[in-house]
Amino acid sequence: MLEVRALCKSFGGVRAARDVSLTVPEGGIVSLIGPNGAGKTTVFSLVTGFHKPDSGSVAFRGEDITGFAPEAIARRGLVRTFQIVQPFAGQSVRENIAVGAHLHIASRREALARAGEVARMVGLADRLDMPAGALTVAGRKRLEVARALATGPKLVLFDEVLAGLNPSEIRDVIPIIRAIRETGVTILLIEHVMQAVMSLSEYTWVLNQGELIAEGKPRDVVADRQVIEAYLGKGMAERIARREAADA
Repeated sequence: MLEVRALCKSFGGVRAARDVSLTVPEGGIVSLIGPNGAGKTTVFSLVTGFHKPDSGSVAFRGEDITGFAPEAIARRGLVRTFQIVQPFAGQSVRENIAVGAHLHIASRREALARAGEVARMVGLADRLDMPAGALTVAGRKRLEVARALATGPKLVLFDEVLAGLNPSEIRDVIPIIRAIRETGVTILLIEHVMQAVMSLSEYTWVLNQGELIAEGKPRDVVADRQVIEAYLGKGMAERIARREAADA
């Protein structure tokens, strides 16, 4: 579905992505994790055309889309969400979702009907006529997912759609993400909520300082010493290793 090869991107003297390569299989849920500032969102922006890579390539369903404009990539079925949710606050939830639907649907009536279908999928059916600005944080996160789904994607990149939610809200959203996959949409997610990564993701890549440092099944990756060090620091990683050695 998606093949990323040796992507590199620098901003001034900061290398935000260093030879990042990953392959996303069709029909799965996979993830990209790492500490804050690791470069995860930069990778998403490179894949979806919001930044142009300094080098490397991106192929979607066998077509080289490196450097394509975001709208051209979206029309092909590859879309993303954003960490900072910015709905059209003065418009209704229905109208916000219809914006995404208009990527492929010219008719206003059909776009609004599509918005209703997507709202039911993400649990916003009872809030369709509410101003988007009146939604809670959890509601806005669902709206961001809905706008992406309304475009009819084949692959969607979720950028921390669970950030800022409480444990109960996270438990409510996890089944929605699974249901999206069941409709035939492939999912690549960035997530700090490890409960979600462990529950949802079939495979994960770990990014630190713009460079991939580990990949594999989530249960194996979280036990990797390099990953522990990236998240918790070298000293903590060494203490954990000593404790495990003593227990053994």
